[in-house]
Amino acid sequence: MASRYDRRTTTFSPDGRLFQVEYAMEAIRQASACIGITYDKGILLVGEKNIKSKLWIPERSEKFAIIADHIVVAIAGITADANILVDDSQLNAARYQYKYQQPMPLEMCVHDTCNYTQYFTQFGGLRPFGVSMLWAGYNKKDGFQLFHSDPSGNYAEWQATSIGNNAKSAQSILKEDFKEGLTLDEAIDLCIKILTKTMDSPTLDADQLELCTLRLDDKGKPKYHQFD
Repeated sequence: MASRYDRRTTTFSPDGRLFQVEYAMEAIRQASACIGITYDKGILLVGEKNIKSKLWIPERSEKFAIIADHIVVAIAGITADANILVDDSQLNAARYQYKYQQPMPLEMCVHDTCNYTQYFTQFGGLRPFGVSMLWAGYNKKDGFQLFHSDPSGNYAEWQATSIGNNAKSAQSILKEDFKEGLTLDEAIDLCIKILTKTMDSPTLDADQLELCTLRLDDKGKPKYHQFD
């Protein structure tokens, strides 16, 4: 039955499903995991890194991208698709900053990108983006915020969440163990606990992880920091 309705994003199946969007979601479930956790002084993002080769020279982070000084994203899915959305988000944030002379609110940036993502599910000849993103951001009104967006164009705010491989298992652990007001060390320990239990690899070492934080510096401005 699915094969009759999965060739276009514009065709609903009799039970109201868009199979191409669901297939994009499945591509993300096969991707390396990302976890986002709010802690007492900011947001921690952790990504599972695919080690391609010892000869490979990483020119940039595989899992994280900076949208603006106050917005960082973690990526799970097809990196080439993510690059398009990152470029679009960076442009939106820069235009807002130029026009209004103030940083773009995180939810507005996420909303604009999700509108762009949803466009690719509504017209023939296009395919959905095969990427989900965790958005970490800060503004004076709302403080630190963590959002999740997916290929359908939906987004939601979370205190802690996971995307990518074994995301459901990771979410179950987060529901049990996450509590408000975690310190950075406690948040890192929780992420390592989750990845140890959910990763396909029998062992977990530093080469398999990327960690970054978004927190305030001494001047009260948001600062991105990636751990070596």
